[in-house]
Amino acid sequence: MLVIPAIDLHGGRCVRLLRGERNKETVYSNKPEEVALEWQRQGATRLHVVDLDGAFEGRPQNSSAIEAITGAVSIPVQLGGGIRDFETVENALKLGVSRVILGTVAVENTAMVKEFVKNYGDKIIVGIDARQGLAATRGWVKDSTKDALELALQVQEYGVKEIIYTDIARDGTLEGPNFAALKEMAGALDIAVIASGGVSRLQDLHQLQELEDFGITGVIIGQALYAKKFSLSDAIREINRKSKG
Repeated sequence: MLVIPAIDLHGGRCVRLLRGERNKETVYSNKPEEVALEWQRQGATRLHVVDLDGAFEGRPQNSSAIEAITGAVSIPVQLGGGIRDFETVENALKLGVSRVILGTVAVENTAMVKEFVKNYGDKIIVGIDARQGLAATRGWVKDSTKDALELALQVQEYGVKEIIYTDIARDGTLEGPNFAALKEMAGALDIAVIASGGVSRLQDLHQLQELEDFGITGVIIGQALYAKKFSLSDAIREINRKSKG
């Protein structure tokens, strides 16, 4: 199971939000590229970067910080936040991003996902951010009536090979992942599912690892790393130890 550290960008800084709320922000660094380098040093093989301003505004707002991150590290970077048209995807790839994450557009214009996959193949990931089982959009500010699982099944049909599932109520809370929802989601799909939201201890990773047979292939960790609940290197070591055991 892949352990992916998260870097959330707001105003060019590395921050964390509680449940995605802008007024509940903690700033961790004014130089996100240095954070990225530290995660790479500790063994990360992929980075998860979110342009929070882009998610709220509808277009990426942190291009300089993103380019600084991709220029600093040698590992793949996946980017989400405000990616809602082909031009924005192209611009993200030019910044050195390896994969782009479709969120709002996947909910509001699901048929477009097929066109994105047709043009970019495995470079497209769909991020499904759920609140009480329904997909949220526009930086989690707006709720939809679209069932998260139905959306996942639909984008799978359109050729998406990987989704990120986030339980908004757990994100940034350190209350543990929503294991039941993740098991249901992964069990219903034939594609890879990356878990996100709520990881607070190494035991959470072990429980997620037990869902690998259902299709959980990775986990995104943010707040637990920044709050120093454990180190990234420890998390990767534990996952590898359990796999070998």
